[in-house]
Amino acid sequence: MAETRWLSPDEQRTWRSYIEANRLLNEALDRQLQRDAGMPHTYYEILVRLADVPGRSLRMSDLAHSSLSSRSRLSHAVSRLEERGWVRRESCPTDGRGALAVLTDEGFAVLKAAAPAHVAEVRKHLIDLLTPEQVLQLGEIARAICDGMTESNTKAS
Repeated sequence: MAETRWLSPDEQRTWRSYIEANRLLNEALDRQLQRDAGMPHTYYEILVRLADVPGRSLRMSDLAHSSLSSRSRLSHAVSRLEERGWVRRESCPTDGRGALAVLTDEGFAVLKAAAPAHVAEVRKHLIDLLTPEQVLQLGEIARAICDGMTESNTKAS
């Protein structure tokens, strides 16, 4: 078994700052969406993912993958969105066992109404606190983390 490589003081400060910033940002975005749109951030993200694809529909498995959610958690969220009339499920035409999540016109209207305040909150708590160079760096850092995690998960499978 390999010896543990403990974090240096600088690495420890960076790690803790990252965790705190991530938690504070997610809580602020969730509060704003609950207050202004009556939905949690996770529902907003599902609506966005559906709005961003042709036909505003995705296979449930693809939606779970793209939203970094388990299939059971996504299925529960889609059920709540169906109850609100924002999403509907349809049988997949190419696979009788698969299901599609489809963004309804009502769901698209809700998303369109919620987006301006949400974007303002993202600007307020993230984008506008950084220089343009830091925004680009943050994007590169986030992509490196995602790519590394994806690579690690692929190797583990």
